[in-house]
Amino acid sequence: MAEAVPVRCPACLRENGYTAPVFPCACGSPVHPPLDLAAPPVPLTHRTWSDSWVAVRCTSCGRESEWPHPELGCGSCGTVVRLPVHPVEGVPGAGPARPARPAGSAPEPGADAGPDPAAAARPEGGPDARRDAPPDARRDARPAHIPLPPTAPVPRPAFRPVTIRTARDAVATAALYLRWLGFQDVRQPDGRPIPSAAVDLRAPGLVAQVDPTTAPAGLRAVECVWLNGLTASATSVYFSLAGYTEDARTRADDLGIPLFVMDLTGMPQPVNDPADELIGSGA
Repeated sequence: MAEAVPVRCPACLRENGYTAPVFPCACGSPVHPPLDLAAPPVPLTHRTWSDSWVAVRCTSCGRESEWPHPELGCGSCGTVVRLPVHPVEGVPGAGPARPARPAGSAPEPGADAGPDPAAAARPEGGPDARRDAPPDARRDARPAHIPLPPTAPVPRPAFRPVTIRTARDAVATAALYLRWLGFQDVRQPDGRPIPSAAVDLRAPGLVAQVDPTTAPAGLRAVECVWLNGLTASATSVYFSLAGYTEDARTRADDLGIPLFVMDLTGMPQPVNDPADELIGSGA
């Protein structure tokens, strides 16, 4: 089990606790990205699918796989940072690297013919699915968000996140989280989500928007989900992979819309007071 380490936000200088996620190697051993604690975290102002993955070598069998690059959202100002990771060659105690086998070639004699975890970890689609994000919007300069203490805690088991590799995974994770909050019969749209478009989730008394794109959600997106919830007399909730612009967060606070940001480990984090209150009270 990886130990929690302090990570100082470069924007507001607050220290956040971070525990590197643990992933299952094909050999059955747990692996986690080796954090480079000597290097400072880097603010994530430009996200691409290809840069969101990092090579990690299993110290037991030496197998090299690709897993989500460690990221952390600051609990005060909402800044998303990417944590530096030691390159595979610099991982102490790592076993010998196995040469990469060309796609479609036959496995070596005696080698395990099971599924390639590196291929399973890459995003679906080809180069067309790896769309560079436009320049990041202005970072949030408002006062730090201090989580509210839950006034009416609802007993529930710990949420079990699911690794996000595709837009479909982001939508499925948001649906699981809403069910964990207590919303029943959360419905996902049919068909594969379009990477460049947000996706609606509906449930009795709920209208949720999931933005799997690589650009921060803006003011118009927040106002649209609020109008949809107002029309349906339902609670409006927004999930984003890339965070929110300053105007969007300010408007969401005014309208009482819970905002969540998701990293690639699949764990939604609240970024405003309405989100904290929703977690505390549940559906």
